[in-house]
Amino acid sequence: MAKIFDYPKTKELCEKIFMSFGYEKPEAEQTTDILLKSDLYGIESHGLQRMIRYFNDLKAGGIDVHAKPEILRETPVSATIDAHRMMGQLAGHYGMKLAIEKAKKSGIGFVTIKNSNHYGIAGYYAKMAIDEDLFAISMTNSAKNMVPTYGKRPMLGTNPIAIGMPADPTPFLFDAATTVVARGKIEVKDKKGLPLPHGWAVDGNGNECTDPAVVLKAILDGTGGIMPLGGTDETSGYKGYGYGILVELFTGVFAGGNTSNLNRSGIPIETSHAFLVVDYGIFDDKAAIRKRFSTFLQQLRDTPKADGHDRIYIHGEKEFESEDDKKKNGFPVQDRTIDELIMICNDRGIDYGPYFGYLL
Repeated sequence: MAKIFDYPKTKELCEKIFMSFGYEKPEAEQTTDILLKSDLYGIESHGLQRMIRYFNDLKAGGIDVHAKPEILRETPVSATIDAHRMMGQLAGHYGMKLAIEKAKKSGIGFVTIKNSNHYGIAGYYAKMAIDEDLFAISMTNSAKNMVPTYGKRPMLGTNPIAIGMPADPTPFLFDAATTVVARGKIEVKDKKGLPLPHGWAVDGNGNECTDPAVVLKAILDGTGGIMPLGGTDETSGYKGYGYGILVELFTGVFAGGNTSNLNRSGIPIETSHAFLVVDYGIFDDKAAIRKRFSTFLQQLRDTPKADGHDRIYIHGEKEFESEDDKKKNGFPVQDRTIDELIMICNDRGIDYGPYFGYLL
């Protein structure tokens, strides 16, 4: 079951939780904004239900509250950063801001980060660049979750790729894991007590498995995992496997950090990120490029619809519409996630009554 949470109240609660660990208010606000953007976008897997992960990592020291980013190598168009186990959202925000600054000055900004943590939805960072009228790609590796094609042990992360480009009337924002699904979606299925669809994951013996609890345990044990995007080889899973390798190259390999097979499922994770930002005006007049792209996207919307469908979506439209709705009307939170929040509040000495009394 799920209950509806009010966004402003939940935002205040999350900020209190992060500040209870020693974060300053601006840091707590930034982390919370990225965390809850997932719920507003309708991406439940990466939102409030992940608070228990950050709580456990903070308690165990996997996330260093006092860590600051260190630039190890820098050029006018690039930088390599050691996050020193910062909160992933804070490291990611810092890295994307730097990439944006470089793109504005030099046309291109490419920033890689190592020794970070889970940074939330990749699309958040691409949207930062969209808001500055820039093109962007955001990527991260993770703990090992993906089983390579023809393998039965996880070796790559879910390794999402997000791409953002300004357009009218709605920006283009593509954000997807290179596995069939993100691990968080398996966690949500587990919390709901629902089986996994066929083709999502394999157990510790490399056999297809629809029990989310078994799959999650196999991932933790390093014996099973999630299929690459596309599923089996017969349904083009080797493409998702290849995309996952590309993300490992841009993140862990370029940054000098861990590739996902070296990232333990325990603590710390030590993930790596990559942010590429381009001022697309280096190719042609910006207004002309934006108009061409916007026209193309509208042509996609206007193309004939399949039977039973009355709309073709452009990537990002569902998320932006969801955000508008959920800011006004709240967003769903599973009962098990609520239990986790109560436990966290009790641990941190936070009175959750004023925040949980508004459940709709």
